[in-house]
Order: sequence, then structure tokens, then C-alpha cells
Amino acid sequence: MRRPALALVFAALVLGALAPALGSAQARQTLVGRTGPGFDITLRTQAGAKVTRLTAGTYSFRIVDRSGDDVHNFRLTGPGVSRATGVGFVGTRTWQVTLQRGKTYRFLCDPHAFVVKGSFRVT
Repeated sequence: MRRPALALVFAALVLGALAPALGSAQARQTLVGRTGPGFDITLRTQAGAKVTRLTAGTYSFRIVDRSGDDVHNFRLTGPGVSRATGVGFVGTRTWQVTLQRGKTYRFLCDPHAFVVKGSFRVT
């Protein structure tokens, strides 16, 4: 009888130690990126707040690209990240992205990167 009880205690300790690592793969929250149809690009929380600073971790990015014939796209770049919708694409894409502490990430429209752009810092 002692061995099954000991095995249960050991299993509980192992699962407790692994729980933070297993949970870190899940997205903290969903962020919404939008581009088009005009010269407009944004990144906001689901509540609508402009994203300027985030805590390091994994996020779900829901990208709504309404550019169509306006020849825009949405690109997210930074350390370990380079994701984009196609120029002229219309629709929604969802990306899981892990952001690194102390880094800056940028989002932009490739054909108009000098005007249609934004960025945020990760702490």
C-alpha cells in the first residue's frame, strides 16, 4: 500500500513542476491587427486599446486584412517573428506568436512601409 501512495505523491510533484511549462504554450490573450482598406494599420487588444507595450509570452494575433485591391498587407516582424498576409489578400488569419522580453516588434504594410506602420515594446 505504501508504493501506490508514494507513486501518487511523486506524480503530483512532477505534474506540479511541469504545469507552468505546459501552460506557457497557451496564448495569454488575443490581439487584433487590422489593415486596409485605406492607408491604415492598427494593433489593438480585444477591448480596443492600442497596443504599445506587452508582457513577454505567447499571444494569439488575429489579423483582419481588408485591403483587397488597395494593395496593402499586414506584416509582423521582430526577433524570431516574420509573419505576413499577402498583398491584396482579404480575410482573417490567426497566428500564435511568442514575444521576447526587452525587444521591439513592428507591424507594417510592405508596399507602404514608410507610412503604414506601427510598433510595440515587450517587457
